[in-house]
Amino acid sequence: MIIKTVNLETVCGITSTFPDNQLPEIAFAGKSNVGKSSLINAIMNRKSLARTSAQPGKTQTVNFYNVNEAFYLVDLPGYGYAAANQQVKAQWGKMIERYLHKTQKLKAVFLLLDIRHAPSANDREMYHWIMHYGYRPVIIATKLDKIKRSQVAKQLKLLREGLEADRETVMIPFSALSKQGREEIYALLDELFARESADGSQL
Repeated sequence: MIIKTVNLETVCGITSTFPDNQLPEIAFAGKSNVGKSSLINAIMNRKSLARTSAQPGKTQTVNFYNVNEAFYLVDLPGYGYAAANQQVKAQWGKMIERYLHKTQKLKAVFLLLDIRHAPSANDREMYHWIMHYGYRPVIIATKLDKIKRSQVAKQLKLLREGLEADRETVMIPFSALSKQGREEIYALLDELFARESADGSQL
């Protein structure tokens, strides 16, 4: 996959109506400090497309990026931000759930987890939400550069068991520093769009 153009086309808040997009959508979800903005910048080959911050919880909207005039990358709100009050957390959760329920063009969901830690209760809830709406999440294990290479298999097993994910669930270790894992994500997207053009199926 070659990224030629990326444009932030639509930003939806808690009360917004989601756009009736005609292009396929690929969504990215993850806890507020998991490195989602860094991942999006890396795979879109842009330095500051998605805003990164030392303060978690910055993404409080659903952002639709038009990529190559071919599909939408959908950046979902970061969940589980500890400093947010319960009402705000509930609103973010409802916004994500409403998107999953309403969208007609979603073809795949990438769920980001920190490879260093077992999945949190919020991670498990998000995983099961995504499954409930008929999608098998692709797990992106972020912050790969924070652990030793010898620990990778053990940590991936920890994530899989923590989610109670089956062997069919794809897991991709990813580093925003080295960009390791980016080519695997591109390959998955290429495969998805080839399949979509052939028979309209989804990941």
